[in-house]
Amino acid sequence: MASIAAPASIAQTVQSGKVSAPGASLGVSPAPGALGKLSSNFGDFLHLLMVQLKNQDPTAPMDANQFTSELVQFSSVEQQIATNTSLTQLIQLTQTADVTQSSSVVGKQVTVQAPQVALQKGSAKLGFTAPAGQNVSVSVLDASGKTLRQVAIKAQTGDNTWTWDGKSDTGQTVPDGAYTVAVTGGPAGSPAQALPFTVTGTATGVQVANNTVNLQIGGLIVPFSAIRSVGD
Repeated sequence: MASIAAPASIAQTVQSGKVSAPGASLGVSPAPGALGKLSSNFGDFLHLLMVQLKNQDPTAPMDANQFTSELVQFSSVEQQIATNTSLTQLIQLTQTADVTQSSSVVGKQVTVQAPQVALQKGSAKLGFTAPAGQNVSVSVLDASGKTLRQVAIKAQTGDNTWTWDGKSDTGQTVPDGAYTVAVTGGPAGSPAQALPFTVTGTATGVQVANNTVNLQIGGLIVPFSAIRSVGD
């Protein structure tokens, strides 16, 4: 008697006509998800096993160790999938708790590290640190990379702030949303260098995307790890 077909070859055995339909005699119905598919295949495997046991050559019985090993392997995979399912549910519950806790910042002023500034009700605020008193250029760009506003600031050593009134260089008021910002500066006669900056706005919501809890500041979305401070 030939050795038992491995689980991966069940479909081929069924298609060859040795079994009328996958899991037909066992009443197995396909279920969605990896665990459901495995259960369906496991039913087919047991059905084939019973057929082989029923029709085996009494003088050359099949190897009990082999099919027992296959049953153990199938059970191990099933347990692993069930464990992964439980872990996924645990992650979802944890994220739900994170969202609930994080919602406490909604409506408050938050300062975050981000490459964009949030224009809310026609106003946006950013802060940067200058290593020395120097001229600093702040540029606000739209989604296509076009410069909407560019200003020159005489920065002092240490912390500096700049508030955008939501207007372009031509005096046109732009709609609220997220706009890319570039802050550069340096000593006179030296090439300008990018200066790190933060943006401040009112937290308007919390969301989960790609297993990450994010904070919404108007049209700006940042991970909670980007928060530097929370005010009133």
